[in-house]
Amino acid sequence: MPAYTMYQVDAFASRIFAGNPAAVLVLDDWLAVETMQAIAEENNLAETAFARPSGKGWDLRWFTPTTEVNFCGHATLATAHVLATELNIPGDFAFATRVGELRVARQDGAYVMDLPCLPPEPIGDEPTALTAIFGDRRRATFRNFENLFVELEDEAALRAFVPDLMTIATLVPPGLVITAKAETHDFVSRYFVPAEGIPEDPVTGSIHATLVPYWAGKLGKTRLSALQCSKRGGHLLCELAGDRVLLTGQAVTFMTATIHLPD
Repeated sequence: MPAYTMYQVDAFASRIFAGNPAAVLVLDDWLAVETMQAIAEENNLAETAFARPSGKGWDLRWFTPTTEVNFCGHATLATAHVLATELNIPGDFAFATRVGELRVARQDGAYVMDLPCLPPEPIGDEPTALTAIFGDRRRATFRNFENLFVELEDEAALRAFVPDLMTIATLVPPGLVITAKAETHDFVSRYFVPAEGIPEDPVTGSIHATLVPYWAGKLGKTRLSALQCSKRGGHLLCELAGDRVLLTGQAVTFMTATIHLPD
């Protein structure tokens, strides 16, 4: 029965039991897709990341409990943390992914993720489900390739929002981000993807590839402080750098485990 080492890392956190947990497996080569999906389902975390060496960099894939996804920030940060601290691999990291190259650099005990900028796009015909969920409380709506975004009137409204997960699960695209101008940060957000096994994501790097250019335009600044207001919560330092978004955060290893797979 083959055995593999798996790490669980709390990303965008300086201590365990905070930020967003992700599982990470560093492989010589991919396992069967069905096996990687089964591992992610067994973990029942928002994301399980699988990495393999590729030339001077790494190939990287992410799975929720129900599907492989195109873009994940926190599990990328978790993977870089495992390579740096658990496997003692020197230098910075470049990951080949479905959304292009993602880079992670070490900086003063934290990590700087370099992501593609995904500017907000018009929704077009708004799904009727948005009206059912929010009524007339929407200040603005926009989208990217995988999520719908709704700006609410203030941080209090965002924190008080009670998600109707069954209605949210009908949205296309399947992810729903709510955001608002913050009281002590620049902006706040929450993120829901129940159709892909994520009722509410604790802290999400990928949504900031769109939130950062959106709020940079509204606030007239390129360096931003963001807070994701989930139960676990997470603070991200953000920078809009041309066609890239830079996110700075920490990570900490919670668990190292040996998993046993069938022959």
